[in-house]
Amino acid sequence: MRLTEEQAELRSAVRALLAQHHAEAAWEPLTGQIGAAGLAVPEEYGGAGGGARDVHVLMEELGRALSPLPCLGSAVLTTGALLASGDKEACGRLLPGLAEGTSVGALAWAERGSWDHEAIRAEAVGPSGGAWLITGTKEHVLDRPGVDVLLVAARTAHGVALFEVAPDAPGVRREPVVTMDGTRAQARWVLDGAEGRLLGAAGDGGRYLEHVRDLACTALAAEQVGAAERCLELTVDYARTRVQFGRAIGSFQAVKHRLADAYVLVESARSAALGAAFAADEDPGALPRAAAVAKSVCSEAFAAVAGEMIQLHGGIGITWEHDAHRYFKRAHGSGELFGPPALHRARLAAGLGLTSH
Repeated sequence: MRLTEEQAELRSAVRALLAQHHAEAAWEPLTGQIGAAGLAVPEEYGGAGGGARDVHVLMEELGRALSPLPCLGSAVLTTGALLASGDKEACGRLLPGLAEGTSVGALAWAERGSWDHEAIRAEAVGPSGGAWLITGTKEHVLDRPGVDVLLVAARTAHGVALFEVAPDAPGVRREPVVTMDGTRAQARWVLDGAEGRLLGAAGDGGRYLEHVRDLACTALAAEQVGAAERCLELTVDYARTRVQFGRAIGSFQAVKHRLADAYVLVESARSAALGAAFAADEDPGALPRAAAVAKSVCSEAFAAVAGEMIQLHGGIGITWEHDAHRYFKRAHGSGELFGPPALHRARLAAGLGLTSH
């Protein structure tokens, strides 16, 4: 599984831009010069017409930099949900802005710590005069202040459905949430009789969300690989320069073994993440299994490598000034996002007809 020359060039361009611009300031050049927000958006809606492998490259680089940009929430979740719904009117109206990066979207989906559509309890009643009335609380929403496009999953008499809701409409309230990982903004959205426009068919929302979950796990796995790779690079550099007992600590066999084990974890995770991206582009039927594997493997690899980073840096690794704690927090936060590894292993077991323990 190899990336194309164009994707290698994309990687170089994204890395260079992230190095030149700090944090949120990178959004405009990343979307304007590279078209990062529209990589997987069809050309008919103003995107690049690429696929999951292009998104993989982007997310790896964002992970390396611990970028706070809203690519996962907007360019993956929101655009993915719109495309999954098949609602051409909404896609034609909303996707061009999302693809250009001039608007930012959020998918309000999870409830009570679960991304399983069976756990959704927010209710949509209607339609009345063309609008549905939605009431409920959505948690762990990846967004940022001033979000332009808000999609909400709610339960109807026909099952789970997806709705477009104006973020500033009456009955809609955004509550910022303080999280362990300060580099990824989350919020709680509370809806009290808020008006929503149905996307696609009522009752098909569960199917849309299952597909979006697989795309999200695939993209997040790539981000985790990029971050884990950067943890390893920083730790190897430190081991080469930190002197203990008159020798660089990297010369000690025990340290070499730990770094070698971390390298194996990173490369194994990269294979799993790429496998999911290739499945998304070339074998959609295999995507649910590949995405579950990637989310499980990459979450655990990132957590292990980030832990080794702190251990091998010693005292400096637990100081506020060093980046080690930021990678460690991202590792554990992303490990729970869209469900922990154990949940995805249970998905695999169920798909294979096995009983998980």
